[in-house]
Amino acid sequence: MSAAPQSIDAPVPVWRSYLELTKPRILPLVIFTGLPAMVLAGGGWPDAVYAFQVLSCIALAAAAANVLNMYVERDRDKLMERTRMRPLPTGELAPTPALIFGVTLSVVSTVLLWVVAGPLAAGLSVASILFYVFVYTIWLKPRSVYNAVIGGAAGAAAPLIADAAVNGAVGLPGLVLFAIVFLWQPPHVWAIALYRGADYAAAGIPMMPAVVGPERTYRRMLWYTLGLIPVTFAPWVLGWVGPLYGVTAIALNVWFTWSQVRLLREKDDPAARRVFFTSLAYLFLLYLALLVDLAWTGLTA
Repeated sequence: MSAAPQSIDAPVPVWRSYLELTKPRILPLVIFTGLPAMVLAGGGWPDAVYAFQVLSCIALAAAAANVLNMYVERDRDKLMERTRMRPLPTGELAPTPALIFGVTLSVVSTVLLWVVAGPLAAGLSVASILFYVFVYTIWLKPRSVYNAVIGGAAGAAAPLIADAAVNGAVGLPGLVLFAIVFLWQPPHVWAIALYRGADYAAAGIPMMPAVVGPERTYRRMLWYTLGLIPVTFAPWVLGWVGPLYGVTAIALNVWFTWSQVRLLREKDDPAARRVFFTSLAYLFLLYLALLVDLAWTGLTA
């Protein structure tokens, strides 16, 4: 009797490996935070074709930064449970083609953004890529406990670029929407560091819970969240949007704050995971409410 044939996993398509380098699940956040900045900066909804071009270029720049981040961190990624199956640590892709891919995306996104939106938008895009790769990934992340704080500037850059694409300058709308993502990021990242502490320790990354202790991290997360609240109310207070956004912002801030109060009380991994998933829902729903309110205001104006 012949032995049953062993199942062999099908090889991962090369295109899918390259796509994974761009961190595609993160890219919709770029569009979601950039579009309302374009609406607010222009005092109304932009031309659909122009908005598509600008947001696609910004997403392409974010993809470039993500690819270069994965290239730089390929050896650290091998040591972490949550990243060891990425294309470079597993050997699905070689480092040199990945580097070429990242540099190519950087050049293409910059040239396209310059042509479509002008030099300031393109310059801010290049600055965000360089900041994410050199300041955050290479310098801060392996050395500073404040890596998630300072490095958050790169992840929050989409509203600044979108504002510049509309006005040729960065105004208050871009700064406010930038500040929301910037202040949201530390509690979001530190929540991961709380329940993935062993991962970061294995890779030698000095995250806040390991350096100052979980208790002080809980409190810093809460302080950042409390500081975030008045910034999220700014679009309502400044009259850019109406009560639909305002009431939603109140409810979401109560929910996000309460998740961290529970973390302070329960002090365990499940509570930290709840904060992480709450933070994702919080940012998505906050920007969704902003877009819905802007759309409703445009229809009823």
